[in-house]
Amino acid sequence: MIDLTIPKKTRNYIPQHLEMKWANLEPLFNELLARQIDDVIALENWLKDKSELEAALEEDFAWRYIKMTCDTANEALVKDFQYFATEIEPKIAPFSNLLNQKLVASAFIDELDEDKYFVYLRGVRKALEIYREENIELFTKLQVTQQRYQSITGAMSVMLNDQEYTLEQAANFLKDTNRSVRQEAWETIQNRRMVNKDELNILFDELIVLRNQVALNAGFENYRDYMFQALGRFDYSPQDCYDFHQAIEQEIVPILKEQADQRAQLLGLETLKPWDQEVSTSGKPALKPFKDGQELVDKSIDCFNAIDPKLGQMLSTMKANNLFDVESRKGKAPGGYNYPLAETGAPFIFMNSANSLRDLTTMVHEGGHAVHTFLTANLELNDFKHCPSEVAELASMSMELISMDHWSVYFDNEEDLIRAKKEQLLDVLKTLPWVAVIDKFQHWIYTNVGHNAADREEAFKQIYTTFGAGFSDWEGQEAIFGNIWQKQLHLFEVPFYYIEYAIAQLGAIAIWKNFKENPNKALQQYLDALALGYTKPMNVIYETAGIKFDFSVDYVKELASFVKDELDKLA
Repeated sequence: MIDLTIPKKTRNYIPQHLEMKWANLEPLFNELLARQIDDVIALENWLKDKSELEAALEEDFAWRYIKMTCDTANEALVKDFQYFATEIEPKIAPFSNLLNQKLVASAFIDELDEDKYFVYLRGVRKALEIYREENIELFTKLQVTQQRYQSITGAMSVMLNDQEYTLEQAANFLKDTNRSVRQEAWETIQNRRMVNKDELNILFDELIVLRNQVALNAGFENYRDYMFQALGRFDYSPQDCYDFHQAIEQEIVPILKEQADQRAQLLGLETLKPWDQEVSTSGKPALKPFKDGQELVDKSIDCFNAIDPKLGQMLSTMKANNLFDVESRKGKAPGGYNYPLAETGAPFIFMNSANSLRDLTTMVHEGGHAVHTFLTANLELNDFKHCPSEVAELASMSMELISMDHWSVYFDNEEDLIRAKKEQLLDVLKTLPWVAVIDKFQHWIYTNVGHNAADREEAFKQIYTTFGAGFSDWEGQEAIFGNIWQKQLHLFEVPFYYIEYAIAQLGAIAIWKNFKENPNKALQQYLDALALGYTKPMNVIYETAGIKFDFSVDYVKELASFVKDELDKLA
């Protein structure tokens, strides 16, 4: 399925052809643990050797995950992934903790370049602080249990017009100008999701119990507080998130309500139903920026080339090495991702294209992540490449906006291009309340231990309503309304990874604002920031990008006004 021809970096410490079995790995960990370190140069060499082993392990795991998500029905691939999760990862964890202890106990740690290693060492000390051996088994259970979400959702398909579609493909009917077609498609999709409602609720209950126990074992009152530490959120607190939610409710929701009222008027409707949100108000068919996955990749290479030839070359390298799987099909996991290959220095882009405008934005979004992967490939330590999500998503969301200047490669006429840009800017604003919903919902879930599925559904309804409920009338669809959250894979697979999208969205708008004023300078600042990886604190990375790390009410208002003005220009 995947034929990788990019040569991996030459290994200096571990064998060039290392079979990932514990019998081969344990001696390497033992050597690192036992090695005598006599000066700071020896300490830095030890860090490089440790990094090389970690990168090899990461890439091996990456391929297991990629192959499994490309074909969730293949039991051999699932077992291959589970082997690493159950037989290798649990054995690595105690060694990783011991190696961290060895590092911080070194007599030469204070001789390391403080500027170079500050962020890394801060993370190591935090990992030591929250490590508990009894959590290793729980992490293994979580890894395997979470995977069931992909198996359940990857098997979902629907019949429309006597033809089978994945849910992503079926969603294209929501753009049909015929309202009855849209309604049938929406109800068919949602009713299919409802088939697995109880199964997914049971799965989620299992995950909550495991996650809560992890937090208790580590000495935390709840999993939310544990995850703030585990994710290295040194720059903001839960209260900052609540304040951010309020700022979005205050500054973004009214703009979107106004846009929804205009949409209803243009469509000639008294009220908008959930199936009225994707159709173009122009009365024209849905935009088709490409005809298939191959053309999506090729046009995206052209788009990135127009921004900067170096960026186009990155995507061309990926294409030449079969590092894309972009088309939706049955049995494929939902969603999209850019998975860095730690040793190779290139990433793999996975998505579920159904030939829509949203797939274009997904591609340039993941393409921004890909640029980030390439720019950090040669950083000295593997951990230097492990950016917090607030930085990683800045890379991707900024590219969604920067790339718009060259979306003409996807569209033959100016009218379609303007429509595409307008839809994209509305989506930028719509991202913010949905992120606030999911983040606030997670805060509720993990600080209300002991709740049941009915409690959870009611909490979601209240929170979703606070942020506009998709700016739709849900009368007659109440059961589906309370279950919408189950489509968000982050809740199942990467808990608390979501507020970062909103933080990064603000940053991306700010970068785009700079780009509109001075394209060359803003692009260079953006690339310089990405090239830092995680070698600097988050606020410094944002400053390098020419923007502020800020999500105050005033900043939200300023950037929302800028986007609204840009939308008005396209009207």
